[in-house]
Amino acid sequence: MNAQQVARGLGWFSLGLGTVELLAPGHVGRFVGARAAQTHGGLVRAYGVREVIAGLGLLTQPAAAAPWVWARVAGDVLDLATVGRARPDEPHAHQRLTRSLLMLSGVTLLDVLVARALSQAASPSPARRIAAHAA
Repeated sequence: MNAQQVARGLGWFSLGLGTVELLAPGHVGRFVGARAAQTHGGLVRAYGVREVIAGLGLLTQPAAAAPWVWARVAGDVLDLATVGRARPDEPHAHQRLTRSLLMLSGVTLLDVLVARALSQAASPSPARRIAAHAA
C-alpha cells in the first residue's frame, strides 16, 4: 500500500469522523471521556466541519493530497490539545481519555508519515531533479 492509497483511506476516515462529530457531538465527548460541560458541542461540530473538509479534499483532489494530509496533522494537534485539557467526570472516563490520547497520537503519527511521503513524492530531491534534467 502506498502513501496515495493511505491518503484516500484517511479521506474516508475524516469524512466519517467529521459526520459523527457534526451529528452527535455529545456522544463524541463522552466517548473520549470528557465531562458533559466540557464537551462544547459547538467546538466538536467545528472540528467535524474541519474533518469533513479535509476528507472531501483528499477524496476529490488526490493529486494534491499532501496539503490536505498536512491539514489533518494540524487538526490532530488541535485534537490532542483539546482532549489533553479535558477532565474526566467519572472513574472510567480517565481510562477513556488515556485511550483517546493514545489513538490520537497513533493517527497523528500516521498522518505525519503519509504527509511527508506525499510531500517528498511531489518535490523530488535536488539529486533526482539533476538526474531527470540530465536525462
